[in-house]
Amino acid sequence: MKIEDNIRLSKLFDAYGVLLSSAQQDIISQHLFDDLTGSEIAENKNISRQAVKDALKKAINKLEWYEEKLHFLEKADTYEREIEKLKEGK
Repeated sequence: MKIEDNIRLSKLFDAYGVLLSSAQQDIISQHLFDDLTGSEIAENKNISRQAVKDALKKAINKLEWYEEKLHFLEKADTYEREIEKLKEGK
């Protein structure tokens, strides 16, 4: 995963992570913030690597779906750009 992808996923997780199941939250958190591989997460949770991969994929798709419907990050980015323009104008 690229750095830009991780940053976007982190932002999505910050915005919508509470809407995921606790298991999905835990797996994404370990992947993003603890920088663990799928194998390490699988070992920690005593599940298969495929189960980790599936859970990550489902969770990421769910986060993207929420953003597609709600546009929270898109709006926040727009507001941040507008604020920066205002600051530059002073």
